[in-house]
Formats: sequence, structure tokens, C-alpha cells
Amino acid sequence: MVALHLSFPTTFNHQAKLPIQGLASSRQKHVSKLHSSISPGCLFICNSEQLQHPTNPISLFPPVDQSVAAIVFGDGSESRLYPLTKRRSEGAIPLAANYRLIDAVVSNCINSNINKIYALTQFNSTSLNCHLSRAYSGVLRGKDGFVEVIAAYQSPQDQGWFQGNVDAIRRCLWVLEEFPVDEFLVLPGHHLYKMDYQKLIEAHRNRKADITIMASSAIRDQDPGLGLLKVNTENQVIDFRIKSDREPASSISAEALRRSRNSTYENISSMGIYLINREVVARLVNEHFPEANDFANELIPGAISTGMKVEAYRFDGYWEDMRSIEAFYQANMECIKKSNIRYNFYDRDSPVYTMPRCLPPSLIRDAEISDSVIGDGCIINRCKIKGAIVGMRTRIGDGAAIQDSVIMGSDIYQCTWTQQKNDIESSGNEGQAKATPVGIGEDTQIRKAIIDKNARIGKNVMIINKDNVHEGDREGNGYIISGGIVVVLQGALIPDGTIL
Repeated sequence: MVALHLSFPTTFNHQAKLPIQGLASSRQKHVSKLHSSISPGCLFICNSEQLQHPTNPISLFPPVDQSVAAIVFGDGSESRLYPLTKRRSEGAIPLAANYRLIDAVVSNCINSNINKIYALTQFNSTSLNCHLSRAYSGVLRGKDGFVEVIAAYQSPQDQGWFQGNVDAIRRCLWVLEEFPVDEFLVLPGHHLYKMDYQKLIEAHRNRKADITIMASSAIRDQDPGLGLLKVNTENQVIDFRIKSDREPASSISAEALRRSRNSTYENISSMGIYLINREVVARLVNEHFPEANDFANELIPGAISTGMKVEAYRFDGYWEDMRSIEAFYQANMECIKKSNIRYNFYDRDSPVYTMPRCLPPSLIRDAEISDSVIGDGCIINRCKIKGAIVGMRTRIGDGAAIQDSVIMGSDIYQCTWTQQKNDIESSGNEGQAKATPVGIGEDTQIRKAIIDKNARIGKNVMIINKDNVHEGDREGNGYIISGGIVVVLQGALIPDGTIL
């Protein structure tokens, strides 16, 4: 006699194969049916033998890809990166030849299994909105995921702009609550760092926190607007202060200090990243603080004052919040270091995503290049490049010398230098300025500078900060100097023979 053993799958596929549109209502019905047959938090069916001898531990929490949504802010009304933000938001600033700043944060979400991402935008958002919609439209397809841009809007109830990040969430809550997630992860879109957010989420849930703030162990008192956390030995936040160069530090912590039983405290820096329970968000923005506009100045101190459990999660890795032109410049320079790379764009296990482009390989003719990054589609002639970031579609003429600089590249290709010369001769003086092509002209020298996109740098130009100016506003002439770094504005024209 042959004994037959019939085996049935014990896992239950709870993901509905539905398109993104209309998914929320169908999923809600599906979840309610599940709750009637299994206990909360259990996402698969077990037989009695498995209960006695479990092969895998049972997770008490729902998977991150179904239970967490990210809210990314790509811009702000007061940028510290002007003039790079004259026509774009901070998150849209080009980075490391091929990327935008916001790509780092969105990539962190994707690599952390967070596939529901909302980008709330407002100021100078055209470039950012275009990039997000084109870069990530297909990345999360098939995973019930999306990157959805929610631009500032007006309604019969709200006639003005978003007044801050809290006001933006309050006014967009009806969209954010479309999917039945458990937590919202609030992220600035202009920070540069790598992190697996799943570790943050696990700590938040294990501690049963209402809010968890991601914090850097290094105190950076020099940064105005920085949030400074006072935490006890259990990592509970009992004080939240904002350092400002115009106002004294603000804090709402007297009640928290009286409630705390621990007398040992430590100061750490807030990174402006918050993981908040969904129901807590609704209570805070609509009930407790309906007039609040900002997380750091109002909502977080207010949450502490009401007795909510606010925790700190420490991050020890590289983190740059792009607090100045100097910080942005240095972050780019880190990309070309031979060792101790602080942010690795070449990490196979944690890739950085961006917009796919159909550009040709860079063409390099008899150039000397060392310790540099060259973007796609560049045309580089007989020149010298050392310690530089050269962005996409950059054209560099013969005899040019570029050192310790960031060239952001171009959005278009123009005709060759020979064709341009013929155009000048045929058009006379009237067409002289217009005929200077986008790119770096022949025999031009550039040192310790940032050349924004589509700039027209003529021949025999010297961008070297010859007078060693630390701060200078020459915006009318197409450039400024910040921290000793010459920044040529987007689309600016620097005529032949100019010395900066």
C-alpha cells in the first residue's frame, strides 16, 4: 500500500492584484474580511503542527510595504542654497553629474520597501514635479506602489498657499489617508544620506512610540534652524529646542521635564525626519494644534507637552542637510575621493535611482582627466580636468582647465564651436552674445566654482576668485560668491575674456 501525503500551501496571499486607481476601497474591504477570520497582525494561516513546531517566527507587525507611506517635502520658501534655487526647488538641484538631490531620499524609500511615496511640492516646483513624474512612473509598477506628486492647490475651504509642512499635511490628509497605512514617514527631500528606514520603523513599533525622531549623534550647534533634542537614557525626548539666528531658542518642555523620572540627559541633533502613527497625525493637526504650520517649531514641542510618547532614533552614518553652498559643494567633492567615500553612488545593494535618459556615451578627445566624475553625453575636447564633477551634455573647448569645480551641464545640445563662429561672423555684433554657446569656451580656466546648468562661458575666461572674496553678490553680472566659491547662475552669460 502506498501512502499519499497531500500538501497544501499554508501561506495566504493577501495582496489584491488591483491597479493603483481605486485600490484603497477594495483593499479596505479585503482587510475587513481578513480580520473576521484571523487575529490582527497575523498575515498567514497556520496549521496545528506549525503552531507546535514553527519553522519561521511570526511577525507581530504588518509588512512595511503595506503599512507605511512616505511624505517627502521637496522644497521650502527659504532656501539656503540660493542662487541654485532661483528657478528650482532644493530637491531638484543636480547632484554628482547624473542625479537630483531628491533621488537620494526617494531611493532610500524604495530600498527600504516603502513603495507608497507622496511628494508635497510648492515653491519653484516645475522642475521637481517633472523629474519625479518622469523618473519614478514605472519603478514601483507591479508592487502596488507609486510616487505621487501633490502640488500646492486651492479649494473653496483653502484659498492660500501651504503655510508650512504641517499645514500641507493637514490640507492633503484626505489624499494621504486613501490607503490604510499605520505610520507616515515625513522626510525632507534635500538631505543626502543612506539609511534602511525599516530599522527605524522596527524601533518605533517595539517602543510603542507615538512619534519617533531620527537624530544624529553629532551636535551641530552652528546651524540656524536646527532642532536640538534632549533625551534621557531610554531615548525618550523630553525637550525639543530650535536654534535660530533671529529668535531665541524655543521650547515647550516644562511638563515633560516634570514627568520624566530620569535625571541623566543628552543633547543630540534632530535630522528633521519623523515617523508618526497615522491616528496621531490626524489628532495633532486637526484637534490639538489646528493652527500649527511647522513640525519643528510647533507640532513636535506640542506633542511632547500633551504627554505623547516621543522617541529618538540615533543615526551614526553620513548625513548632509545641505545647509549652505559650501556644504553642497563639499558633498559633490566627496564623490570623487579615492577612499573613505562618505556617500557611495556605486553601492550594488543600495542603488540610487534617477530618471532614465537616452544619451550617448561621453566623447573625450585627447583630454587629461584625473579624480573626476563625468556625466553622460559630454563632449570634452583637448583640456585638463582635475577633481571635478562634470554634468550631462557638458561641452568643453580646447585648452580649458577645470579644477575642484562642479559643472552641472546642459539640458540641450547646441551646434559646434566652428558653426557658432560662422554664426557670429554672419550676424555681426548684434548676435555676438547670443552666439556664445552653452558650455565652457576655449582656453577658459575654472577653479573652485559651481557652474549651474545651461551657463554660457566664453573663451579665455578666468573664474578663479582672483581677489579672494569670501562673500559677494554680483547676480546682475551672472554670478555670486559664497564661502569663497564662485557660483555662476543658471543660464548666465560670461563673455569672452572675463576675469572673476
